[in-house]
Amino acid sequence: MRLSYLWMRWVHQASLTKSASPTVEKTVMHGLFDRLSCQTFFWSQVIGRLILWTTTLADISIHQHTHSFLIFSNLLLCFFHYASVHKHKLLPPPTTRGHYVGIHASGFKDFMLKPECLRAVVDCGFEHPSEVQHECIPQAVLGMDIVCQAKSGMGKTAVFVLATLHQLNVAAAPDEETTNVQVLVLCHTRELAFQIAHEYERFSKYLPDVKTAVFYGGVPIKTNRDILKNNGPHIVVGTPGRILGLAKEKSLKLDHIKHFVLDECDRVLEGLDMRRDIQDIFRMTPHEKQVMMFSATLSKEIRPVCKKFCQDPMEIYVDDDTKLTLHGLQLYYVKLAEAEKNRKLNDLLDALEFNQVVIFVSKVSRAKELNRLLTECNFPSICIHAGMRQEERIAKYKSFKDFNARILVSTDLFGRGIDIERVNVAINYDFPDNSDQFLHRVGRAGRFGTKGIAISFVSSKADQEIFDQVQSRFEVNIPELPDEIDMSSYMTT
Repeated sequence: MRLSYLWMRWVHQASLTKSASPTVEKTVMHGLFDRLSCQTFFWSQVIGRLILWTTTLADISIHQHTHSFLIFSNLLLCFFHYASVHKHKLLPPPTTRGHYVGIHASGFKDFMLKPECLRAVVDCGFEHPSEVQHECIPQAVLGMDIVCQAKSGMGKTAVFVLATLHQLNVAAAPDEETTNVQVLVLCHTRELAFQIAHEYERFSKYLPDVKTAVFYGGVPIKTNRDILKNNGPHIVVGTPGRILGLAKEKSLKLDHIKHFVLDECDRVLEGLDMRRDIQDIFRMTPHEKQVMMFSATLSKEIRPVCKKFCQDPMEIYVDDDTKLTLHGLQLYYVKLAEAEKNRKLNDLLDALEFNQVVIFVSKVSRAKELNRLLTECNFPSICIHAGMRQEERIAKYKSFKDFNARILVSTDLFGRGIDIERVNVAINYDFPDNSDQFLHRVGRAGRFGTKGIAISFVSSKADQEIFDQVQSRFEVNIPELPDEIDMSSYMTT
């Protein structure tokens, strides 16, 4: 055993035959690399490759179809044994997508992220990656394009935040390349843009040279120009309309973008106007860049649209809609007349134990009125809707996130992507318009494996039809709300 630096460029291609042995770990790696250097490796069924992480992020890939052993150009630091690999055999890949073999990546440290990123992850209290993080982060940090559909509350934002921070090139002595915007993240609402920018700030706390800026409508564009001119952000998060406006007037230069991210991509791309803005922005960026797209709902119609922006992307789809609902979330419904909603809501807020609750309504006028009624009934609440000035919306959002209020009344403005970790109760005061909207709304509670409860009021024939669609699509039998609910079923101790 000796320490060696190896520069390998397609150095070996050996035909490997299938075997019935139960361990890929021993048959592939033994005799070639010392176990100490092979800290974690796993099979990715999506791309048909076995990904091996070493101390220098070397990527050793085994292609599923040709069964040939390919070692790509990487500076690999390992303990090297001079032994032939001709004797060793390759197993057929596991049949289950997302199945892991060998040494499991039990923590974020196994993704071999920058030490500064890992320290921030620890400070944020994250211990074990979610399933989507297990599957996406190793490929994302290698620069692969990704189209990902995964259930709400499973940490999709952390995937692209950590992956882009890990790859970000911020030199101690800035040059032209490192002082330009390298990461562009687009989303459909101002609140979501604000939240994503906050996540970048959280995870870059030990990367003091990294600068993040967030741009959206409702704020004087001169303020955005001044930030771009004086601060020189490396990461820009924003809504398509404002980003396009800044790019067209050359205040925001996109010719050095290396990472292009769409969050809630189905919502961004489903409207023709917003899709046109995205396409215009995309054409202003370099051809060679990483593209990542994420959402909890990706219909088969919108998937080809997403893939047009990518080059041979890794695709993760939850094709079984029954797997889209959160495991720790209890779903119930209440059948009642429209005139009975206020009394029932008061009873629920009296009876339920909750950290924070989000109440969804269909219109701005109903949000204002319900907020007033709750306050009069001694349930102090705050309200967020599209009719507010931007500064007021952000102030209310921050107040709720900081736990200054426990009850929030909102339209669907708050229904997608917004992550408030203390929310454990979601109430559909007005039933959503479709099953996708239902999924996103109830996903505000019970996030990242915690417990929660979602209660929906069904008061009309139209509500009942959509309710039936929800049960059929997700193959769930949502029960009627019982008189008593065990608090332990929706409160995480």
